[in-house]
Amino acid sequence: MSKPCCSFVAFIASDLRLAVNMRKVDNLRPMNWLDNGDVLSAIGEFLAEDIGRGDITTQATVQPEVRGLGRFLAKEYLVVCGIEVAEAVFLHLDAEISEIETSVNEGDEVEEGAVFATLKGYADVLLTGERVALNLLQRMSGVATLTRQYVRAVEGTNAVIVDTRKTTPGLRLLEKYAVTVGGGRNHRMGLDDGVLIKDNHIALAGGITEAVLAAKQKAGHLHKIEVEITNWAQLREAIEAGADIVMLDNQTPEEAAKLVEMSRNMNPGVLIEASGGMDLDRVRSFAEAGVDLISVGRLTHSARAVDISFKIQTL
Repeated sequence: MSKPCCSFVAFIASDLRLAVNMRKVDNLRPMNWLDNGDVLSAIGEFLAEDIGRGDITTQATVQPEVRGLGRFLAKEYLVVCGIEVAEAVFLHLDAEISEIETSVNEGDEVEEGAVFATLKGYADVLLTGERVALNLLQRMSGVATLTRQYVRAVEGTNAVIVDTRKTTPGLRLLEKYAVTVGGGRNHRMGLDDGVLIKDNHIALAGGITEAVLAAKQKAGHLHKIEVEITNWAQLREAIEAGADIVMLDNQTPEEAAKLVEMSRNMNPGVLIEASGGMDLDRVRSFAEAGVDLISVGRLTHSARAVDISFKIQTL
């Protein structure tokens, strides 16, 4: 059964079921904040990059009428994240493909050897979409899995694990979503989300006070102002200037504890974030120092893609 071809992603395939059908994109199940045009456009681009002028191996070896069942198999412990994104990949290739069936939810933990989801459809569609679907599922589950480890490391403290803008270009929305699935929270989504005054801003503005006052005048009243500091003098100046949040950059846990105490004495309402070199084996020591937030760049820039396979059999 052929599907009409549309121009979302233009690539040549002998079977028109392998063309993106923009008129049926609304068949996609809701993905909350993932369900937007940017994500869907990106998935189409990822497929176009991989398919090119057509999956010549599948076209040569698999008959178009063959139906198949694909099983997503965890080859190691992982936190599941991205099932609906993987489903969207296959829906781009065949808008009438069945939904992925799964016994788990986003954020559930599965052990090595677990088949956590299955998908039925035309075998050529399953084969053509396999790599892109797995790339996204493995990446997002990897971010969620690493985030879960950090969240568990600070359990019992008041510290919250947050991400950074150190994301893979083109994947920020998906990676930041994966952080939340792992139990963390999002820092700024982009430069327009909040004011974060760092060392270069301070140098160019002429000082911490000057930078904070300028931000208060020019930024909207709903935007929080955060200032990166490295010592007590900078901490004091930032708080006196009216900063809402101070970021303790590249401190030791002992130094962080002293700065936290000083900050609480000056203004208990100021939030305190620790950042810089947050290895998993020492993140708890910063949490116990009393900080409110711990930003971890490695959640997104260093997370390893977990091992998931997609085994297909004929129906």
